[in-house]
Amino acid sequence: MEPFFLRYRNLLVLLVILLAQIIGLAMQIRRPDISRGSLDQRDSAGVRLIRLWAEMLVSPPERLIHNSREGVGNLWSNYIELRHVRQQNEDLQKTIDRLRLEQAALLEDAHQGERLQALMGFQQKYIYTTVAAQAIGSSGSEQSRVFYIDKGSSDGLKPDMAVITADGIVGKVRDVFPHSAQVLAINDLTSGAGVILETTRIRGILRGNADGQLMIVGIMADQRIQPGEHVLTAGGDLIFPRGLPVGVVQKVVSDPDRDSFIDVYIKPAANLYRLDEVLVITSTEPRFSSQDQQDMATSESLKGAEAATNGNQAVQDQLKASQIMEERLPGLTNSNAPTVTAVANPAERQAGTAQNQANPPQPPAPKLLAARHPDQFSPPAEAQTVPGAEPAPAPPTTERRNP
Repeated sequence: MEPFFLRYRNLLVLLVILLAQIIGLAMQIRRPDISRGSLDQRDSAGVRLIRLWAEMLVSPPERLIHNSREGVGNLWSNYIELRHVRQQNEDLQKTIDRLRLEQAALLEDAHQGERLQALMGFQQKYIYTTVAAQAIGSSGSEQSRVFYIDKGSSDGLKPDMAVITADGIVGKVRDVFPHSAQVLAINDLTSGAGVILETTRIRGILRGNADGQLMIVGIMADQRIQPGEHVLTAGGDLIFPRGLPVGVVQKVVSDPDRDSFIDVYIKPAANLYRLDEVLVITSTEPRFSSQDQQDMATSESLKGAEAATNGNQAVQDQLKASQIMEERLPGLTNSNAPTVTAVANPAERQAGTAQNQANPPQPPAPKLLAARHPDQFSPPAEAQTVPGAEPAPAPPTTERRNP
């Protein structure tokens, strides 16, 4: 290194002097700010050249370092760190599918709970004895409208029992097995039920057609039958109790085979295509709750008390009437007749009747009757003596003298 400095010593000294001069000038001279208005403001607010040169010298490496760091960070976060994102997405998608299935199951359970709650409420309020059952299968044929329930003969089911829901009638039990039963729906071709129109009180027979529609046949043409009228069971078929909802009149058409008859199409009250829970009427004997039975007993006791009060009042009225008659007809009064008193209640009346039967009243002596009612047809008093009684004195006789 010494030969180099010795050889270029003058040049190096010159360069150092020039560099020092340039640095000195850069520290003294300011770069004018063109954003200022006047020249004085530009000179006073400018940036020193040395500072400007230093910034121009340092900025490119700093910018390069910053961009390199951002590139490396993006490479790490957007590629290297996301290597397992696809697997995570697949796991999340599986979780979402599972949660959707669980949500659908919970929603179905909630709907089933609502249906069961409504069915149980109807069962508790219904006057006849019913058995709740669940539909477990169908016939699998469009021509046969039957389905199966999970209750059978072991639960008390018998053929021809009515099957209903809280909305209306569904059908009747056709075949019974130990733990299941087959139900024939009311929209089957072979089904039937006696119905009556609620407003017009016209009776007919409910049947199903080949398309599974409900219709009432055997009705004479009547202008009073209009769509929207409710249809109820008539109770004449001995299967469905009277007054159960069947449906609503949908339309009225003429019978193609008989001119004077019409066919009334019915919209069923129960959804026959989505049956889940049903009720089977096992007994048509009315059943009452404990509160109803208590109310009925109270009503019967009140009726009995009212009848007893009315009986006592009738006896008192009769006694009062007899007393009035005795006052008006004193000649009919019998002094030997027993005194009759009013009876307060039926028990005392029965006791008085038994006592009268044990000690019947004795009839009055004939002589008293003859004394009260003397006439020319009555026998003499001596002939009417009672055994054991003293003979009555003979009446005084008067002689009739001739003038």
